[in-house]
Amino acid sequence: MSALFNVLVAVAVVALILVRQLKPQQVNGGGRWWLVPALLVFFSVRDGGLVDQHHQVASTVLLGAEVLIGLLMGVGWACTSTIWTEPDGTTWSRGTKATAGIWVLGIVVRVGLAGLGALAGIHLGTGALLLALAASLLVRGALLMWRTGSAPASYGVAAESPARQVWKDRV
Repeated sequence: MSALFNVLVAVAVVALILVRQLKPQQVNGGGRWWLVPALLVFFSVRDGGLVDQHHQVASTVLLGAEVLIGLLMGVGWACTSTIWTEPDGTTWSRGTKATAGIWVLGIVVRVGLAGLGALAGIHLGTGALLLALAASLLVRGALLMWRTGSAPASYGVAAESPARQVWKDRV
């Protein structure tokens, strides 16, 4: 039941993220952007089994690669998301076609990685999936928060120095 629960949690989180990526969402300047990743980390480690006991070194390397891919996906999502500030001061974000491309590429790479692990007889379980997803969301959230701290108003008033405007998007 635990593996099924983890799969259901992962599917629900991915569905939520996809829906939120496709439409504009308000970005809160603080908030609890880290809460979902923290819950995913909890669910990934609560039952143990992140490392295959019969292939400890190889499964640890595979888990590290899985988390690294998750981190890179999070960076890609954050860097390809459009961010803007409305005249009322609210900051908004939305994924682009490039963001969707990062999703597809990341899923393909992770499926390939899981396939290589299966061919080698390594079993990581669903905890690795949740941990990598948590890494993606945590990095994406942190980078979006960093980027929104320097987002310009959509009417062209920039409050920051020109050096910080490199990351700003105009909508």
